[in-house]
Amino acid sequence: MTSTLAIGILTFYFLLLIVVAHFTSKGADTNAFFTANKQSPWWLVAFGMIGTSISGVTFISVPGDVGKVSFSYYQIILGNLVGYFIIATVLLPLYYRLNLISIYTYLDKRFGFWSYKTGSAFFLLARTLGSAARLYLAVQVLQLAIFDALGIPFAVSAVVTIALIWVYTYKGGVKTILVTDTLQTFFLLTALVLTIILIASQLDLNPVSMVTTIRESKYAQMFFLDDVSYKHYFAKDFIAGIFIAIVMTGLDQDLMQKNLTCKNIGEAQKNMFWFCCTFAVVTLLFISLGALLYIYADKIGFTIPAKTDQLYPMLALGGHFGTAVAVTFLLGITAATYASSDSALTALTTAFCVDFMHIEQKEEEQRKQIKHYVHLGFSALFFVVILIFNAFNEQSIIATVFNIAGFTYGPLLGLFAFGLFTKTPVKDKFVPYLCVFSPILTFIIDSHSKEWLNGYQFGFEKLLLNGLITYIGLVLLRNK
Repeated sequence: MTSTLAIGILTFYFLLLIVVAHFTSKGADTNAFFTANKQSPWWLVAFGMIGTSISGVTFISVPGDVGKVSFSYYQIILGNLVGYFIIATVLLPLYYRLNLISIYTYLDKRFGFWSYKTGSAFFLLARTLGSAARLYLAVQVLQLAIFDALGIPFAVSAVVTIALIWVYTYKGGVKTILVTDTLQTFFLLTALVLTIILIASQLDLNPVSMVTTIRESKYAQMFFLDDVSYKHYFAKDFIAGIFIAIVMTGLDQDLMQKNLTCKNIGEAQKNMFWFCCTFAVVTLLFISLGALLYIYADKIGFTIPAKTDQLYPMLALGGHFGTAVAVTFLLGITAATYASSDSALTALTTAFCVDFMHIEQKEEEQRKQIKHYVHLGFSALFFVVILIFNAFNEQSIIATVFNIAGFTYGPLLGLFAFGLFTKTPVKDKFVPYLCVFSPILTFIIDSHSKEWLNGYQFGFEKLLLNGLITYIGLVLLRNK
């Protein structure tokens, strides 16, 4: 693919998003930015959430990881389905009953001021790092497809990528995001299906033989039930998947903000149930795509890159599957990453404005000004974090995202679990110290688990350990 073609595709794509943003943000005040005035159709939210949940990590890193861990990622997805059911039946009714804008306001009502601020601060940290990691993938792809050939450095690519998000989200907020995410999800799913069809044709496979080839390949093992010390042992991934869904969706302002724009709790629950079913099917397709990529690479003797995140971009943009796949891939990764990152930027702005700036107590003109500067500030923070990832990260991004979640969402898991399952008050002023101590202790245990626990390795279940430490700490801090 030439740089000129790539630039043309992206120019058309972002002009389309900006036009959509223009019409959806007409007459939008700060209430529309934060809650879309609670008038969103459930089916629009459900479809758009697919793109938000998938992101560039699923689009690139999950297929690339198949060569290392086969289909084991689907063990986590099966656990996610249980987690989504808990969100729909436990957390959503709570949020609607309390009529929340920021879900961390619950911690203020349940524990007090310091727990509330701590919970929101951990979300801001977790979402900033996680979303910047996802956005880093898109910047890498744009660098490969466009900017390298033009001699433009990575930092400029990052600025352009973030600026484009800011342009179409700064005014309409979640009201705009709901529509643009739906559009981007359509592009993402179209790219996924077309890419699978075109790669299968390169391998001379029809639908039936494609399924057979994937099933009989060395990459197809989905369940790992033999070695309990293995980091992807089924029970570890499945249980971790439950809690990953709960914390990264149910305790995450980004995805819950969309759910809270539905007209009532019934429509919000309907959205969650349809979303989780569709998400399971789409993820299975992405894993299958990964197997096809490795089968193709084996067939032609293609050298697998050290960073497996680069496998799909190198094959797609390197002309192996033709211009159609290159164009489809570029649209798909752009749609996937922007659908995730634009809503994250809006959610971070919402959480900071509501939880720390108390924007609901201001006049409308003040609210607009505060929202504007906070939105701009998080855009700049994204840029800094992306540069750090580019300089230091050596893992696949999917592993990086889950590691970040394990250390940053654990205290949120412990706080919400203690709040929901007990009625005990705690010594609120000590909660921030506990929530800082918990991930530090988790890191120490994780680093020495092999020698301390007879060879046991923590995988994604370090999130549970972190949450458990926080929960036990709250028990010790109970206010009699």
